Amino acid sequence: MFAIRLVQLIETHADQLSESLIRKLKNAEECSELLSKVPAHELKHRTYEIYSQVSEWLLSKTLNEVEERYIGLGARRARQGVPFSQVMFAVHATKQNLWDYLWEEGLLEPEDLIHEMELLRSLSQFFDRALYYAAIGYEQLWKAEMEAASAQHLAVHR
Repeated sequence: MFAIRLVQLIETHADQLSESLIRKLKNAEECSELLSKVPAHELKHRTYEIYSQVSEWLLSKTLNEVEERYIGLGARRARQGVPFSQVMFAVHATKQNLWDYLWEEGLLEPEDLIHEMELLRSLSQFFDRALYYAAIGYEQLWKAEMEAASAQHLAVHR
């Protein structure tokens, strides 16, 4: 079982973690288009949702639920015109912000190392899957738009 104390601290400090992440994204050149194309309240809501429900995302959500959520997110970001590299950067920054918090707060204790490692492994696996499914959603929308444009081009030139 995970280090329950860490999960509870993450969920309790979700607002602080989300605000910290938004500040980091605003200072990152790698997210300029993401920040200009995605409403601030949406970014805040998405990041808060991950942090405040981390136990649910890791323990209760099925792989299909993660897949559905992040394919949808990938497609949404593609419709918003956000480069996928910036989507990836933001997901990675969400994970890194969490690691930074746990480290800075001195929450990684040697006596709890096995449980903490299990938590960190599960968090890493979740964020990796989120990126994978976001890429699928992004690519599905891109492919559909390319096919529609190609069909339209053929229809016009006939």
